[in-house]
Amino acid sequence: MAKLQKSIDKRNALIKATIGLVINNGFHATPMSKIAKMAEVSPATIYLYFENKQDLVNKTYIEVKADYTKYAFATFDETMSVEEGFETIWKRIAAFKLKECENAMFLAQCDNAPMIDAPIRQEGIKHLQPLLDLWERGKTEGIIKPISDYLLYAYTITPLSFLMISQNRGDFKLDETHLEEAYQSAWSSIKTSK
Repeated sequence: MAKLQKSIDKRNALIKATIGLVINNGFHATPMSKIAKMAEVSPATIYLYFENKQDLVNKTYIEVKADYTKYAFATFDETMSVEEGFETIWKRIAAFKLKECENAMFLAQCDNAPMIDAPIRQEGIKHLQPLLDLWERGKTEGIIKPISDYLLYAYTITPLSFLMISQNRGDFKLDETHLEEAYQSAWSSIKTSK
């Protein structure tokens, strides 16, 4: 049992090191040797868990995306109204981005750079299915504008990354009033004018 835990700990250390190095240095300036050093394992150890750097980054992305969406949908119930469901999900996403800043910054970097393989990116999108289903229901009910899910995401979720990065740099301090204003702006950008 101790051997299994040690193996899990090493793998987790590699994931954590990858996240930290990628957000601080970028994908290309993060060699396997630096990842191993930061994780305090030998470089050969990485290959016990991952085929190569691309596999390591892809798997890290999926793990972080799964944690992100698990947190985002934890209090969501499909029986909620579209507006209540969206508010619940949006505010949970905001909380994740502000509390799990390093993981959220890693996801933002992955979403804005071509470092994740296309099939892995599609797998990551599947983790957002409850939100996509809610938007589809909203479109069907005439509550949400009948536009692309990519546009809906761009108008509602992507601005949270900007706010998170601004706060992380010390440029802006998000308080409850700002978060409520941001939510209201997100909702008004996608709801129909009924």
